[in-house]
Amino acid sequence: MPRRLGAILAVAFGVSLSVIDGTIANVALPTIGARLGISAADSIWIVNAYQLAIMVSLLSFSALGDVIGCRKVYIGGLMLFTVASVGCALSGSFQTLVLTRVMQGFGAAAITSVNTTLIRFIYPKAQLGRGMGINATVVAVSSVAGPTLAAGILSVADWPWLFAVNIPIGLAALGISLRFLPENPVKDRRHRFDWRDALMNALTFGLLMGSVEGFSHGLDPRILSVGIAALLIVGFFFIRTQLRETYPILPFDLLRIPIFAVSVLTSICSFLAQMLAMVALPFFLQHACGYDDVQTGLLLTAWPAVIMVVAPAAGMLVERIHAGVLGGTGLTAMAAGLFLLAALPEHPTDFDIIWRLVLCGAGFGLFQSPNNSILIASAPPTRSGSASGMLATARLVGQTTGAALMAMLFHFVPQNSTHAALTIAGGFAVAAAVISFARISLPLPEGLARKTRKSK
Repeated sequence: MPRRLGAILAVAFGVSLSVIDGTIANVALPTIGARLGISAADSIWIVNAYQLAIMVSLLSFSALGDVIGCRKVYIGGLMLFTVASVGCALSGSFQTLVLTRVMQGFGAAAITSVNTTLIRFIYPKAQLGRGMGINATVVAVSSVAGPTLAAGILSVADWPWLFAVNIPIGLAALGISLRFLPENPVKDRRHRFDWRDALMNALTFGLLMGSVEGFSHGLDPRILSVGIAALLIVGFFFIRTQLRETYPILPFDLLRIPIFAVSVLTSICSFLAQMLAMVALPFFLQHACGYDDVQTGLLLTAWPAVIMVVAPAAGMLVERIHAGVLGGTGLTAMAAGLFLLAALPEHPTDFDIIWRLVLCGAGFGLFQSPNNSILIASAPPTRSGSASGMLATARLVGQTTGAALMAMLFHFVPQNSTHAALTIAGGFAVAAAVISFARISLPLPEGLARKTRKSK
């Protein structure tokens, strides 16, 4: 048990760093832009460069974890992230900052691509849900801590310290990881990493993300058409190659496992709904309800705060209750909360808003840990890295699509965009709940199945 606590602490440190850095720079973009003499539009690349690097490399790092071991990939990612943070803090130009942010993104991709696989090695099968619950809690806390931490740092120091604070935490995480993370020797020595497939994967996901962003922001149709054509051509050859591979980077072999495929689809729909709501709500609360930015931030904290309580409990409940039931119930509650937010009265009280946000957060927390547990446990041990990468990719695809859909609504429905977004988010949550309940008829992975039968 003492070593297990050290190992989960090592994973928590790395995951919190990668999640926080996805949002910590957002608050400081105007300040950074002014210091470096760049426009507001150009400053967005400080955020986009990080997200794009994660998107194009995540599945490749997860596949590499199956080849050389997830522990090595995780520790390598921590080292790269920490070194890149030094580069970000010392950046004196926009180009240098963007380049080091790309390096940070690659480090974050390595960390997040295998973190849930490491939890599979840290916890026995029967207690996997507890580890997933802790991981979900860390992600929830980190997601809300980024802007708050940024505001605190900027109140006493200049923007380079947003990245400098990563250095001592990264070094501490490295020390704990080297001491406590378990070894996971590779079982199949025939498995080799294909760099050509990794390049094709990066091109496919890079073009996909670029096309979605371009369409949602009204890019010139001619340029957009060229990008989509390139995506179709590259994507066709990439997918055709992957279908023939024994160990594909894009894990079609795992998607042939029914409960794995259904869990991935559930995850995409749920994160799409969550991101769509979380982007729409600040505009809704400030423009339609009259709150200022500080009040809005405090109100929205209710959503991730309740996840901190519910996710660990759900991680233990999955040992006794079918993950499909827990996920479906939680997503139904989340859908109800989103529809109720869309139906807020014209002049709501704080309580009117908070209890609806709590309902959404509780529902999402009840879904997240069981879904992650069933997804990771359903993959063969030799494909754990790919399963972890697919889980993270499903989250990123859902979040990216949700943010792009919000941008489209701002463009096409300017007068009623936030209300429409909350209604559509509720619809996606309903779809995710239906998909989750469909898992009840599918056989559970061995470890979860035994535990559930014993509880009955």
